[in-house]
Amino acid sequence: MKFANSIILFMAVIHMPNLTAQRIPTIDPNDYSAEQMQAAAEFEAARNRPVSGPFELMMHSPAVMSRARAFGDYLRFNSAIGNTLSELAILITAREWTQDYEWYAHYPIALEVGIDQEIADAIAEGRRPAGMSEDEEIVYDFSIELHRNRRVSDVTFQRALERFGNKGVIDLTGISGSHISGHADEHGPVSGPGRRGKTAALPGLTDRATSVAHIPVLLAHTAFPAWLIETCSMRQI
Repeated sequence: MKFANSIILFMAVIHMPNLTAQRIPTIDPNDYSAEQMQAAAEFEAARNRPVSGPFELMMHSPAVMSRARAFGDYLRFNSAIGNTLSELAILITAREWTQDYEWYAHYPIALEVGIDQEIADAIAEGRRPAGMSEDEEIVYDFSIELHRNRRVSDVTFQRALERFGNKGVIDLTGISGSHISGHADEHGPVSGPGRRGKTAALPGLTDRATSVAHIPVLLAHTAFPAWLIETCSMRQI
């Protein structure tokens, strides 16, 4: 429990959901340091677009930003479960944690890579989708249990293990943990498409969406190692 408690305490220090001023401002690209300019160039080379969304905040620590970007690039484009199922897992994560930015960014990508719109829309509404393939059902059940219970049942885990293998289970857990990016505007509003405003992409489902769900973006990747321990070794942390 010590590791989990340390995360919660750190969240309490930097997380001020009712704060009106922007605690951590984004940096004007014209003001980038040499290190930030290099990180931004590497980002654009890898993703064919300028630094945007939560990565704008991470530019205060360009080494963190670059590593987070590389981690995300692998999980999105080269994971053992494939790009389509990766996008499905990202949509589930966005829905379960009411992540408007993640949903805004990944909904069209998910449709483009083959997720049926009826499945995506059911996830948005908090319903279990009908008509999923066997692989989609495995990813859905694994992801839902992980997000809601912070662990995965033996039956669900074994089904995922038999279908995707050890590497696939690790990658699926990584996708779920790394995309709990938190509302970017917990540090103040982030410019660009997908920022939260008067019109949210996702309605809140439960009280979870207004408390623990608001993990600040800079803590996004801490969920992965914690969940990996709980999911794959069943240890208490």
